[in-house]
Amino acid sequence: MDLPFVSPLYLSTQKKAFNGHNPFCRVRREDSCRRTFQCLATVASQTTQTYNYGLETKKNDLLVAVQETQRGLVASSDQRCVIEEALVNVEAYSMGLPIDLMKLDGTWRLQYTSAPDVLILLEAADRLPFFQIGQIFQKFECQDSSNEGIVRNVVRWSIPSLLEEQEGATLLVSAKFSVVSLRNIYLEFEEISVQNIKISEQLQALIAPAILPRSFLSLQILQFLRSFQVGVPVRNSGSRGVGGLYYLSYLDGNMLLGRAVGGGGVFVFTKAQPLQC
Repeated sequence: MDLPFVSPLYLSTQKKAFNGHNPFCRVRREDSCRRTFQCLATVASQTTQTYNYGLETKKNDLLVAVQETQRGLVASSDQRCVIEEALVNVEAYSMGLPIDLMKLDGTWRLQYTSAPDVLILLEAADRLPFFQIGQIFQKFECQDSSNEGIVRNVVRWSIPSLLEEQEGATLLVSAKFSVVSLRNIYLEFEEISVQNIKISEQLQALIAPAILPRSFLSLQILQFLRSFQVGVPVRNSGSRGVGGLYYLSYLDGNMLLGRAVGGGGVFVFTKAQPLQC
């Protein structure tokens, strides 16, 4: 019987084909790793896009919910429930994250509030024909610090016929703040002031009619009114300023949500152009 004959040379070749230095195996492993990395990158990108889309959708839902409430003045109980739910949905995206003072720094325009001390101003403007409330801002100055700064609540207001419409004067409430926990800051109010008086053309004409030469006295009166500024320090019975906790429940590049701790109301702000005050 003939026996199969295997050449020793052939055996040597077979061993070589299966050792760890086969270039074809290395190429296949590199291709596999590349495909795995690309797959993981695609999944991560899709997850980020889904996250961002969900967040922007929730933020838009909140802004739509507050849109017809005149900054909270005419919000019904049903609307407040919808707004609270929308607030919580947005807040869920930043739970456990610390305050980023770099993002907080700047000017924020009020879109909605349930705070009684702000609503009383809006109610007064709604009921009194001689009083107007314009834009309301919150301005943070904290770019050069890691745990403290200054915040100014800015209210534009006017008296028709005497001051310019909407922005005839500025009510400014100044406070120092310090970061006391991940998302809580403590406010210590320092001063309430009225400044930036802009008298109306009617009042200017009354003080110094255009058809008559302006006397030294009339010019002095105009200059005084334009530069008028008064400030009142805010203090309690001791020497320490009045203060309170403010919970910054959500913050990004274009939206700020806050809650005054102790039932003082909620606030919805959007980023505004820099404000000089």
